[in-house]
Amino acid sequence: MNWDVRLAGFCNSFNMPYKSRWTIDVPDTHLASLLLQSPTAPLSQTHRAFLDAARADTHYLTTHDFRLWSQRLAAGLRKSGLQPGDRVLLFSGNDLFFPVVFMGVIMAGGIFTGANPTFVARELAYQLQDSGATYLLCATGSLETGIEAAKQANIPKDRVFAYDSSIFDGNTTPQQGCRYWSDLVTSKEEGAAFAWEELSTPDLSRRTLALNYSSGTTGRPKGVEISHRNYVSNMLQYCHFGTLSPDYKSRLERSRWLCFLPMYHAMAQNIFIAAALYRATPVYVMPKFDFVKMLEYTQRFRITDLILVPPVVVALAKHPAVKDFDLNCVEAVMSGAAPLGREVCEEVEKLWPAGKINIKQGWGMTE
Repeated sequence: MNWDVRLAGFCNSFNMPYKSRWTIDVPDTHLASLLLQSPTAPLSQTHRAFLDAARADTHYLTTHDFRLWSQRLAAGLRKSGLQPGDRVLLFSGNDLFFPVVFMGVIMAGGIFTGANPTFVARELAYQLQDSGATYLLCATGSLETGIEAAKQANIPKDRVFAYDSSIFDGNTTPQQGCRYWSDLVTSKEEGAAFAWEELSTPDLSRRTLALNYSSGTTGRPKGVEISHRNYVSNMLQYCHFGTLSPDYKSRLERSRWLCFLPMYHAMAQNIFIAAALYRATPVYVMPKFDFVKMLEYTQRFRITDLILVPPVVVALAKHPAVKDFDLNCVEAVMSGAAPLGREVCEEVEKLWPAGKINIKQGWGMTE
């Protein structure tokens, strides 16, 4: 066979469109409107939307609290001079207020970008410059790195804010000459009065809400623009698959998720912030990945869905600590961000009774 013909056939196999068997409606809307209804709609003051896994009994945000904190930050950002389309970079690991910063920035009309908390100053300075960020919220434990990166990126120090979740306990002390991020958070009254812009047309819903950085295949990380419509459509597709289960309603009522995947990444944002709020599924937030802690929290909080990446699936198959924990609460296991071999899946599925778990895979498009 002619090699040109064979090559053409090979390439065409990649260009072949695949049509899903399911169809859903995707509204033109601000992501906050889809998840939180409106700035004033009654929201639950008892449902715990986000919980600090290490202090879940005392440190949590109800759905109502979450919206109000987000509105307070949005109002404060606007008062500080943030203009529509301005970039705000959060340099931090996961914590209780990471979803608040994400939502508050986009409520204010800004564009959120999160940086890997392990970056050195040079790497952070690159993302600050490349994203065009004009605000830096920097984890208190990484302020030296953040200050040096801001200096390299020519961001004035009065736009660098010390950040952590101690604002929950009323601790708002400036650190290393940087204001604490509470300076960007208005009063409850001002926050409750803040209304985000409705994006109810196709053109408006295509506004960028996040710049998520991907390593891609070569060179430096690249900022990928994600619009409100991107998030809405991807999140609704993700949630739709759950509704296909014949016992969906009962499973939804008992669902609980554990987030150790980094929230600066699109996968965790879409699932653990957007989808969790849409489904009213509680999310227990871990600051970073710790395999044994993951097993401990899964047992303690009766986590129903394990949302993983391939290295964690491999650890479930190989780590000796797995046998020390009761994981029978788990009803579904999903892996994303990269492909996973079927052999490993089958090994992990043996942790549960035959037929209970069938690992599903998925991945998005920021790569």
